[in-house]
Amino acid sequence: MITAFLAVFAAAVPAHAVDPLYEAKLLRLAEVIGSIHSLRNLCGEKSSQWRDRMDSLLLAENPDPARKARLIASFNRGYRTFNETYSSCTSQAIAAIDRYQAEGMRLSSEIVSGYGN
Repeated sequence: MITAFLAVFAAAVPAHAVDPLYEAKLLRLAEVIGSIHSLRNLCGEKSSQWRDRMDSLLLAENPDPARKARLIASFNRGYRTFNETYSSCTSQAIAAIDRYQAEGMRLSSEIVSGYGN
């Protein structure tokens, strides 16, 4: 799902010297990806899939160092929030995964449709 977004996003949105208009949504998307990474690993998915997606987002954006640090901080905030909240996979954690994946898809679509070329 988000992989398709990243492919389109990389081709459609050039890197900018100043923060783009979609910055708030992109920061939230980074936080959502971090949350999903934490929750899915907690629920048995032992992979770097979601961290890799964050790396792809950073590669597509090619941000300056300050902006890159903000995006990474958002990812880490999402990761830490759920890493500190849940110690095992619960029905609430699974529901959170579903909510965050839906939010990630919505954000991805909004960014591409509103700001893509």
